[in-house]
Amino acid sequence: MNLKIQDIFKWLSPGIGVKRWIGLSFWGVFLIIIGSSFLKTEELWIIQLLNVVILISGIIILILGIKSMMRTFIVGVMSAPTSSKDAQLVDILYQKRHLSHGAKIVTVGGGTGLAVLLSGLKAYTSNISAVVTVADDGGSSGRLRQEFDILPPGDIRNCLVALADAPVLMRDLFQFRFDTSSDLSGHSFGNLFITVMTRLTGDFEKAIKETSKVLALCGQVIPSTLNKINLVAKYKDGSTTMGEEQIPKARKPIERVFLEPENSCATVDALKAIAEARMIVLGPGSLYTSIIPNLLIKEISDAIASSEAIKVYVCNVMTQPGETDGYSACDHIKTLIAHSHPRILNCCIINTGEISQDVLKRYARQNSYFVVNDAKKIESMGYRVIEDDFAIAEDGVIRHDPARLAKIILGFIEEI
Repeated sequence: MNLKIQDIFKWLSPGIGVKRWIGLSFWGVFLIIIGSSFLKTEELWIIQLLNVVILISGIIILILGIKSMMRTFIVGVMSAPTSSKDAQLVDILYQKRHLSHGAKIVTVGGGTGLAVLLSGLKAYTSNISAVVTVADDGGSSGRLRQEFDILPPGDIRNCLVALADAPVLMRDLFQFRFDTSSDLSGHSFGNLFITVMTRLTGDFEKAIKETSKVLALCGQVIPSTLNKINLVAKYKDGSTTMGEEQIPKARKPIERVFLEPENSCATVDALKAIAEARMIVLGPGSLYTSIIPNLLIKEISDAIASSEAIKVYVCNVMTQPGETDGYSACDHIKTLIAHSHPRILNCCIINTGEISQDVLKRYARQNSYFVVNDAKKIESMGYRVIEDDFAIAEDGVIRHDPARLAKIILGFIEEI
């Protein structure tokens, strides 16, 4: 009995979005009662006309209230994740309303690192904007980019799936990769879907938005630019290499990277999201090939530098062969600043957790090692450092714990 009473009171909780329609419906019923109760009385025709108007108004208001309530219920049930289908409707509605009032967070990067972060953040807010690089030129994305003259969909797809509130089967479908010996070998269904949608709409940006509707996104995924860009690396020996996929293969110390064409324009949505953000998160992800390509777009780096939002860099757990060999946490930050602006961040998150020696030895065979924690050097540069345990190893792969990392990041907002 107590449980049922508690459930009733849940409907009156702030943020459910049905109280207004319940109130409107009751007001409609009240008007219907008032209007109909005086219709049979001997009154002047003008009074009778007024009663008819009141009655009709009451009926219209009642229909509007009931229709709006039903729409709220249907949207709540249809857009609820598969895991919550058995939950009470009031809980589903409350969760959606709660997420819609969450902090506005912008993430900047690409690759699997950013997707991991997004999967953790979406449990706390649906006001997430992922600004994603479009410099990828390898694998399925590279082939589609060359064959259909479109922007690479791979990093975009990973972020779409990470933010998806669609059933698990739909998310698995978008990540499905063909492995048969055919022309489709190596392509993921999601990449092909975005490619087809681009051809149908004639616009890559619109294709992403339409795909977002299919996946019922908890946020939005935004390409950093719509220009067809190439990433170029200049090494310390003076040589250069073009192409995101080719850059690490040279196994040479990188002096800097740049885009061709250099004067690429940022998307309007990316700049708008940055301007409205309460927090901006750089990474995690490949330093030179996932994060920095976004910052090389001057409009984006300038917008982040001038923003009053909290700006956080999530440092990688391991060094990346061919990109950040021998880099400490401080080296990562110096590289970010050298390619953008000193005000691009004001805080850095560094992992202090431990990984099993067996996993570390496996990484060492690939010349990948723990990123050295030199927090004091970073603090001497004027940046705050947060040290915490957020690294996990699953199936021998080291990555960031999405839930733990999301809690650390949202902790900054609670301090304000």
